Amino acid sequence: MKKTDTKQWKILFVTQDDPFYVKLFFEEFYQACEFLEEIVGIVIAEPMGKRSRAKLARQMLDFYGPADFLRVGMKYAAMKALAYAPGVLRGNGFSSLQQLSKKKGIRVMPGNNINAPDFLKKIDSMDLDLIISVAAPVIFKKELLGVPKHGCINIHNGKLPKYRGMLPNFWQMYHNEKNVGITIHEINPKIDDGRIILQKEVEILSGETLDSLIKRTKREGAHLMIEAIRRLKTGNVQYRENRALEGTYFSFPNKKEVQEFKRRGKRIV
Repeated sequence: MKKTDTKQWKILFVTQDDPFYVKLFFEEFYQACEFLEEIVGIVIAEPMGKRSRAKLARQMLDFYGPADFLRVGMKYAAMKALAYAPGVLRGNGFSSLQQLSKKKGIRVMPGNNINAPDFLKKIDSMDLDLIISVAAPVIFKKELLGVPKHGCINIHNGKLPKYRGMLPNFWQMYHNEKNVGITIHEINPKIDDGRIILQKEVEILSGETLDSLIKRTKREGAHLMIEAIRRLKTGNVQYRENRALEGTYFSFPNKKEVQEFKRRGKRIV
């Protein structure tokens, strides 16, 4: 790859305000990143997409089971409530990504439809070099992909091209892999299909739950993303093909698949 100008870039993140896992990525990223001044904003997209609250609750109930669904739901509600509480009530910690980002001086932008013409016009005026997706709950369309000078990239907690799609850590555990992958790749109009920029493997620890694995890989992924940005800025990238014929797309696991996951000795939380 041809070497690029090493001047300061303008980088925009697109993500969702998930208090359990996505916030961990940004906690680690903000702490370890030496070029935070180049992050011009973080777009918080609507996490539910087109799903109703009832459908989402049913999906989570099938995934966690009644007891864990109740525990996780109560924890989620408490964290959301703390997002609006004064700092002294939450121990001056950060229960939301908005709080964390604002404390770091990073602009937080709403983005209910990042492919809409008015939003594209707004970010086009920002003269962006790079857009980064971290669990963004929306497909980037062609017009959005053409906005930043150096394109859009995504972090995927699965080894591509094999594990495309949703909740890749679940499926890697489900298939008794010894390691899970973390992949930084270009975004194109197809899902998890762009060229691979960086990839590493992380060992699945004995007796580890899916919850703890996701938390570990989110933090590991933050460091991999920092390295990927460094390489993109200097032009020091050895791209790898992400061959669709070698991949499988996985959907969010249904109730029967979760039951089989547990039958194989795995635990969600």
